[in-house]
Amino acid sequence: MSVSAMWCRCRGADAGGADASMGIRLPLAPPRRRTASQGQGPPEPPLLRTSKRTIYTAGRPPWYSETGAPVGEAFVIGLCGGSASGKTTVATRIIEALDVPWVVLLSMDSFYKVLDEGQQALAARSDYNFDHPDAFDFELLVSVLRKLKKGKSVKVPVYDFTTHSRRREWKTVYGANVIVFEGILAFANKELLKLLDMKVFVDTDSDIRLVRRLQRDIMERGRDIVGVIKQYHKFVKPAFEQYIEPSVQVADIVVPRGGENSVALDLIVQHVHSQLEKVRALASAHQGQPLPATLSVLENTPQVRGMHTIIRNKDTTRDEFIFYSKRLMRLLIEHALSFLPLKSVTVETPQGTTYEGKRFHRQRITGVSILRAGETMEQALTAVCKDIRLGKILIQTNHDTGEPELHYLRLPKEISEDYVILMDSTVSTGAAAMMAVRVLLDHDVPEERIFLLSLLMAEMGVHSVAYAFPRVRIITTAVDKRINEEFHIIPGIGNFGDRYFGTDAPPACTDSEAMDC
Repeated sequence: MSVSAMWCRCRGADAGGADASMGIRLPLAPPRRRTASQGQGPPEPPLLRTSKRTIYTAGRPPWYSETGAPVGEAFVIGLCGGSASGKTTVATRIIEALDVPWVVLLSMDSFYKVLDEGQQALAARSDYNFDHPDAFDFELLVSVLRKLKKGKSVKVPVYDFTTHSRRREWKTVYGANVIVFEGILAFANKELLKLLDMKVFVDTDSDIRLVRRLQRDIMERGRDIVGVIKQYHKFVKPAFEQYIEPSVQVADIVVPRGGENSVALDLIVQHVHSQLEKVRALASAHQGQPLPATLSVLENTPQVRGMHTIIRNKDTTRDEFIFYSKRLMRLLIEHALSFLPLKSVTVETPQGTTYEGKRFHRQRITGVSILRAGETMEQALTAVCKDIRLGKILIQTNHDTGEPELHYLRLPKEISEDYVILMDSTVSTGAAAMMAVRVLLDHDVPEERIFLLSLLMAEMGVHSVAYAFPRVRIITTAVDKRINEEFHIIPGIGNFGDRYFGTDAPPACTDSEAMDC
């Protein structure tokens, strides 16, 4: 279906309520009508709960080509319309109808310029024009949207309408397969228009918009009715007539009466789904090919083989499993450190003679564990590397789609300057490891400075990671030939997390191996 120059003046029930995220219930908090970027409460959590499902807004599935690059760009829906026309409601309805787990909802309200003292005084008297194009930081907005469209992580400002200022804390947002961008002047900038794949204009009667604006500004922003009406007639209405209403000419779809116009919304969703069908899945593994040169396997000495015999034995007690796993982890970490860049140095010994030695020439190493099983390797790393910084990534499989999903992320600041040791206990298909690597690349960590460490890997996972990221060094104590239908490594060691922590595993794979499913 082509959306070029398609006008949908479809009949539907009148849209009610304020210009707000109607139908969304934020977890562990009462319902709110506006997001944090619009000045109410702390920054929004990384997920939204609609009436149908949970939608994650701080990550995206690792849909990448066999070279590790994102397949195509994110599909960007631009929503434009007058103030309180129902843009956020339309955005919510579209997101819910799309039924995809990873969506970025970006509001133009986050990109108001920082006001100086004089402008702050005007804003306090309702004499500052927030509806004029000069009120927005289009340069920052275009930069952020361009990065999101390419699948990069970005920092988005949080604007507080009660103080007319940006908050100190900016929120991190990751790219997704769909980006919904809404704002009163979403079509007012030529560079911005180039980034929009679908342009939707929300057309709502001016009287309805005025009533909604009165309700919102008085109840949610603490304004008085005189100031709201004054601002509306002085700035909002003229700006709509001069800048917003004429932009309907560039719209692909016009939606009268907002979020209740189900016919128009169905057409939008149908087109977006047709675009998403073009997205390809993860790169297939290259079974039967020689193991890559970037793989380093710890020498299979009698000692190493003896420890593998113990941890692979199903009858090994938990205490012995933990003890010998830790020994293997320590050997693995020591082996991995030998691949760090070293420089020659000369030191003086206590006997007054010199010794020609080596020293790590970079300032920092950061360890990042893939939760939960990868966290077991942190103790060995901190025992070997003094004052090392640690980060954590939680990746779990969506059992409906079979795709790994990013659920939690905590990385040290300025990680792009470090060598990063990425740790997981086992790697079967490599899906979780590939997503974790992609997250590090999103944070500007050079690919060649990422070391992926695992006690045990399957050949399939090794090939997948190496083919997607040919400069990532892969280091393990052993590589097994195959995986079974439950994505467990064969012969393998079972579910490492459950054996280590003493928890019972469900019939299907979980933890690190489930993350790889």
